Amino acid sequence: MYVAVVVLHVLTWNLFHGRAVPGAGRDLFDEFASALARWEWDLALLQEVPPWWPHMLAARLNADARSTLTSRNAFLPVRRAVATRWPDVIKSNGGGANAILIRGEAIVEHRTRRLCIWPERRWVHAVRLHTSGLWVANLHGGGALRDAHRAAASALSWAGGRPVVLGGDFNIRALTLDGFTHAGGHDVDHVFVRALEPSGPASVLDHGPLSDHAPVRVAVAKDASSEGAA
Repeated sequence: MYVAVVVLHVLTWNLFHGRAVPGAGRDLFDEFASALARWEWDLALLQEVPPWWPHMLAARLNADARSTLTSRNAFLPVRRAVATRWPDVIKSNGGGANAILIRGEAIVEHRTRRLCIWPERRWVHAVRLHTSGLWVANLHGGGALRDAHRAAASALSWAGGRPVVLGGDFNIRALTLDGFTHAGGHDVDHVFVRALEPSGPASVLDHGPLSDHAPVRVAVAKDASSEGAA
């Protein structure tokens, strides 16, 4: 019996608050957007995103997007004004967000959970896709195993029996998560899956001076006949 298999490309990247190494001394939205535009991906999980970027990236990349604020976002209009002009001076104090970008499907649900408040707020958030029913979760962890396991448990709870992709910057180089398979990663950036299969090794993409993290892309396979199933 023939079973149709769909391969999804999952990208995870910490954007370093929209900065480069070494610092460029100016706003780099166009450069980050251009990099994301030239890579192949279906699901992009982004961390340390300037909070005003997600809707701009979605518009530029023809994607649907959801985001959640993380830390240092009080008086955000002031932070934005400074970060846009002098990003390498204000650094992470320009504010931060996690963002999920989806190509090819609409987002129909968005969930968030705060993982901790000290030493700074950390969040996991996830979206459900309209056609496939796939849940896609994203986090920027603080390096505590507790936060990673809380994020995994939240994603499984939200998804019910549906397939899940969980990825992001875990700030942990090696870990296992109950209920998930490690699909690939590099350094502290990982992608895990449930009810999906890794399809080849992870790729580290050429990002030039942008960010202090490398973008990681992982291919995962799903049975197309299960789309929309609970």
